[in-house]
Amino acid sequence: MIFTRRFALLAGVAALAGCAQKSKFRSYYGPEVTRVVVNKGEREMFLLHHRKVLKRYKVELGFAPEGHKQFEGDGRTPEGEYLIDRRNPDSSFHLSLGISYPNEADIAFAKALGKSPGGDIFIHGEPNALAFLSPDWTAGCISVTNREMEDVYAMILNGTPITLNA
Repeated sequence: MIFTRRFALLAGVAALAGCAQKSKFRSYYGPEVTRVVVNKGEREMFLLHHRKVLKRYKVELGFAPEGHKQFEGDGRTPEGEYLIDRRNPDSSFHLSLGISYPNEADIAFAKALGKSPGGDIFIHGEPNALAFLSPDWTAGCISVTNREMEDVYAMILNGTPITLNA
């Protein structure tokens, strides 16, 4: 009888363990990411510790990726120097890290033409809902796979500089 109870208990624990989902929150204990560099033309993102490349990712960009983002809805990904300035663990795109676009120059340029510079530019994973996934599908953001985003989210801290090159 004791054997049967123990077996039933162990079988139940094993079944529950198999149902547990893997957490999207990972830990990172390596060298600090001191800069993020995105080369839009090559569709690559690098996480750097000073001059050493820690990770390289293939990325997808805004639906009109060439040129610097100028206005809301233009589908472009910004170019220039910004900061990672916020985190969204409940993003519609499987985690996201905010980029400090627009800066003062971006705002002034758009305002001079009577337009909005837009905003809410992020590094993020894939959509949580079913969606089309073709190259350069975002509204101006930088996208990686969900698994990659889990690592990126763990590695990059708020305040990390990001350089977005043409």
